[in-house]
Amino acid sequence: MKKPNILFLFADDQRFDTIRSLGNEEIITPNLDALVERATVFTQCHIPSGTSAAVCMPSRAMLNTGRQLFSLQGEGQEIPNNHALLGETLQKAGYDTFGTGKWHNGVDSYVRSFNHGDAIFFGGMDDHWAVPVHSFDPTGRYDNRRYKTANFWNNNQRDKYISDHIGERHSTELFSKVTSEFILNDTVEDKPFYAYVSFMAPHDPRTMPDRFRKMYDKDKISLPENFMQYHSIEYDNAHCRDELLAPYPRTAEDTKQQLLEYYAMITHIDDEIGKIIQTLKDKGVYEDTIIIYTADNGLSLGQHGLFGKQCHYENSIRVPFLMAGPNIPEKEIRDTYIYLMDIFPTLCEILNIEVPDTVESKSFLDCIIDKDRVCRENLYFAYTDKIRSVKDNRFKLMEHVYDGVLTTQLFDIKNDPLELANLAKDSKYHKDLIRLKKLMVDYRDQWGEEDHPMGANYWKQYRELTNEIGN
Repeated sequence: MKKPNILFLFADDQRFDTIRSLGNEEIITPNLDALVERATVFTQCHIPSGTSAAVCMPSRAMLNTGRQLFSLQGEGQEIPNNHALLGETLQKAGYDTFGTGKWHNGVDSYVRSFNHGDAIFFGGMDDHWAVPVHSFDPTGRYDNRRYKTANFWNNNQRDKYISDHIGERHSTELFSKVTSEFILNDTVEDKPFYAYVSFMAPHDPRTMPDRFRKMYDKDKISLPENFMQYHSIEYDNAHCRDELLAPYPRTAEDTKQQLLEYYAMITHIDDEIGKIIQTLKDKGVYEDTIIIYTADNGLSLGQHGLFGKQCHYENSIRVPFLMAGPNIPEKEIRDTYIYLMDIFPTLCEILNIEVPDTVESKSFLDCIIDKDRVCRENLYFAYTDKIRSVKDNRFKLMEHVYDGVLTTQLFDIKNDPLELANLAKDSKYHKDLIRLKKLMVDYRDQWGEEDHPMGANYWKQYRELTNEIGN
């Protein structure tokens, strides 16, 4: 019996609370809303954060290898040949694999993952209207170069792009177009397909066709309830690029404008998703296709006085996750914890494919089938050598080290989901604080974190500071 097709739709910087039918009444997402109606939705899908300020790079490496953060090579710039990849595993199981859009983990791993593709962007971010992309190269070399004088007003310096041409339309539309063409032209009747569609949106620069911006009125955009002019903690990312995209102190006017543009980018993605899904229907394969929608990380956009994703607040570590298709329950919500990297073994189990030995994450298929099952009781998060956190079903502990200072935050995320009241110094919660600190150390050891330079440096600082303050 032929296995189901897989359409994997992957957004860049889309946080968990940005789908209308899942609670955000200000955003316009009719096609994602329709997908929710026939999907199992995991409201607590997370990333473990990242070992780089470009959080998306390790996040995507974890997704495609099923490996935890400190088991990657470096920060995920390249994926070694002995780490099995999702696309590669599906190819070996008889799938035609197609990849388009952003690939942030090196050329070699793309070549191993896909035997079809188009409009491939090897990098982190670029101009959506002129993205440097590659056509599929069956030789796997991808060694053509295109040059551009990016700052011609001030100098004659040529910038080198790893691409053979510039996309002729907005990136979201480009990736959608080539995906639909692949689906329509796929004529291998005895093989299912895996189409990995990796959008660059809603990552900045947040530019989109005007009609999507005009769907929104800035005066009707609400500020986040945890909007702050200043972030309460001094730490390294005050100087991170993402935090410099907004004035400091933060202003309501700028924050609303950035939220408007963010929502408009997501509505543009939603519109193109509708076209891809219509293509599935036109081809007669809609009912035979598993559709996944998720993202590589979230984004702050004014919450806690931050704008980027280099933190461990819910807005940055939680992402949307929808799965619909054959044998997937419809109109179901799951609130058990999962990681994005758990998708790899879950798909293998759904498809009855052996999970490669190099995969370290865990399948949540049991949780799809049974709403009362628990996948993960707690989670661990690590950002570079600056922040470590754990959360269980009620509390989240965050430990920040910066400039010789350790700052502890403890939030009751069940009763304070916006993470506004720091309980770290409240004696009523001292036992919870100690318990979570121990859990954090246990994860450190389980994940072999101190074998990684970022982990080794964090814990060196942590030990020095805890000794100093008597913890």
